[in-house]
Amino acid sequence: AAMTPCDCATRRLSTGRAVRQHGAMLRILGKASSINVRKVLWACAEIGVVYEHESWGSGFRPTDVPEFLALNPNALVPVIEDENGVLWDSNRICRYLAAKHGRTDLLPAAPWPRAQVERWMDWQATDLNAAWRDAFMGLVRRDPAFADPGRIAAGVAKWNAMMAILDGRLAATGAFVAGPAFTLADIVIGLSVNRWLMTPMDRPALPAVAAYVRRLEDRPAWHAFGANGTP
Repeated sequence: AAMTPCDCATRRLSTGRAVRQHGAMLRILGKASSINVRKVLWACAEIGVVYEHESWGSGFRPTDVPEFLALNPNALVPVIEDENGVLWDSNRICRYLAAKHGRTDLLPAAPWPRAQVERWMDWQATDLNAAWRDAFMGLVRRDPAFADPGRIAAGVAKWNAMMAILDGRLAATGAFVAGPAFTLADIVIGLSVNRWLMTPMDRPALPAVAAYVRRLEDRPAWHAFGANGTP
C-alpha cells in the first residue's frame, strides 16, 4: 500500500468483497508487527473492511504523548476510531467489527455459540497470554529483566501446558477452536500458535495443533497477518 508522509496506509485484504463504510473510514492505530494489532488487521481482512492504518508504538510514533493518550489512557495499541467513536483492546475491537458488519459466521448472534467463541478468545487473552510472558520476553525480546534461565524454563513449561490444552480442544472439534467453522477465536488463537511456533524453545509434538495450522494455511489473511515471519 502507498504510504503517506504521516505513515498512513489505506489497506484491504479480503477473500471477497469490500465492506462499505458508513461515515468515516475506519482508522487503526498501532504498528503492524504487534500481535494485538495483527488481530484487528486479520479481522478486517476476513470481513473485507477498508481502513486507514497508522503505525504507533515502539520504533514508530510514541503512545505516551497527549494525542494518543486522549484515545487510550493505557498507552497501548491497537486503537480504532470510526463514526461511532474510539475503541481499544484488540479482542473487543474484533468483536465490535464482526458485530457491526453482521458477520455472524465469525461471531454468532445466538448466546450459546457466541459464548463458545468468546470463551476461547478470553482464554487466549488471560490464561494463554499469561503463560507465554516469561519465555517470550526472555527468548525473543531478550529483555534483561527476563534473562533468568530458571524463570525462562518455568515459562516454557507453562506455555507448553497451555498449548496442550489447546491441542485437546482441537482434537475434540477436529476443525477449529470454537467448533466446525472458522471464527474470531481462530484469529486470536491462530496468532498465538504462530508465536509459539516461532519462539526458539523446546516444544512437544501436538498433532491437533499441527493439523490446525494446515487448515489456517487455506486463508490468505493467515499468511498476511499470522504466519508472516513475525512472532
